[in-house]
Amino acid sequence: MKAAAFPSKIANLSFPPGRCPLFFRSPATFLSPALSSSISTPCRKLRRGRRGIEGLMSQSSSSQLLSSLSTSFSSQSEPELVQSQLHAPKPKSPPQQFPWLIVGLGNPGKKFQGTRHNVGFEMVDALADAEGISMNTVNFKALFGKGAIGNIPIMLAKPQTFMNASGESVGQIVSFYKIPLKQVLVIYDDLDLPFGKLRLLPKGGHGGHNGMRSIIDRLKGNRDFPRLRIGIGRPPGKMDTANYVLRQFNKQEQQELDYTFQTGLEAIRIMLLEGFNKSATFVNTRKSMEQLS
Repeated sequence: MKAAAFPSKIANLSFPPGRCPLFFRSPATFLSPALSSSISTPCRKLRRGRRGIEGLMSQSSSSQLLSSLSTSFSSQSEPELVQSQLHAPKPKSPPQQFPWLIVGLGNPGKKFQGTRHNVGFEMVDALADAEGISMNTVNFKALFGKGAIGNIPIMLAKPQTFMNASGESVGQIVSFYKIPLKQVLVIYDDLDLPFGKLRLLPKGGHGGHNGMRSIIDRLKGNRDFPRLRIGIGRPPGKMDTANYVLRQFNKQEQQELDYTFQTGLEAIRIMLLEGFNKSATFVNTRKSMEQLS
């Protein structure tokens, strides 16, 4: 009963002409003078009862109050929004991706095709065939080709300077493309490894190999680049080493070498896609075809 009587008492109250301070005194106490004056509106004739009061509040003061508050708060948040945008961290650009340079060492010309000293050339040819990379371009004093393994860009090179001057070609490519030395793989023959055996190392000296000596010299003595050595074995008896490395492979040796090349291809793919260490473990613990038989 008391709750029902309250609206009727309010409705019977009289107000100063033109303004209704009773309804807007409370919000005006915490708003600015300009905002307070903007929401004090002329009185409207009230009907008796709860509906008359609620109708006036909903139609006039409530809508203007919400509108004014919304404008006030939105204007206050704009500087904060600008500040947050100014201090927001900029998205980082992805690091530049350099290609891998894979170099096979050998001597140009038909005279040297299929010889032990040219297994580096043959390994690169096998890689180009497997990955569909053309090697018909001559650039940087080398037969040159570009492609990719997975999403890793690669460049293949077979220097045409003859073995002892291989560094002239390799040095130019590394300098032109600014390739990090850790992404320069050199493939060459090695007398000190058993025939068909592979050895992958992250760095090292030239080991008496004239092609590697030339490359290290052109890189200003820097030896910190990976190399894949392909074993060709020692010459039999008292055969001269120079004559031995220029000998061609017989049929059985070529079959063993094909198996070695397949292992080498897999090792290169692992190195580019999964990392050097995993590739080195794969290569350096794998047995040659001769050891398997």
